[in-house]
Amino acid sequence: QVQLVESGGGLVQAGGSLRLSCAASGRTFSNYVMGWFRQAPGKDREFVAAISRSGGNSLYADSMKGRFTISRDKAKNTGYLQMTSKKAEDTTVYCCTARLSARLTSIEDRYAYWGQGTQVTVTS
Repeated sequence: QVQLVESGGGLVQAGGSLRLSCAASGRTFSNYVMGWFRQAPGKDREFVAAISRSGGNSLYADSMKGRFTISRDKAKNTGYLQMTSKKAEDTTVYCCTARLSARLTSIEDRYAYWGQGTQVTVTS
């Protein structure tokens, strides 16, 4: 299995940018589709984006398009989520996830491996 550790969360001003990282260890990360979800207190986990094993294809939630960019560096076994134009509603915990498959999906229970999450707080 693969282990995932997120980093890069913290405080960011509204309108600002932040990049999250997801470091993978264990199995060959390039065999996994990687994704990001987020979860606010008291709410269901929400899909953000996913990226293919090669990094050549990506999938975004409609509300995230244009502001968020997912990428991965296979040599570093690391995935990234670049977030721009941060809004107050982006304040939540962001989790990295992975699935041993070639298919992109926004469905949470199709992902088997999860990181602990990193908190992002947008300040006004």
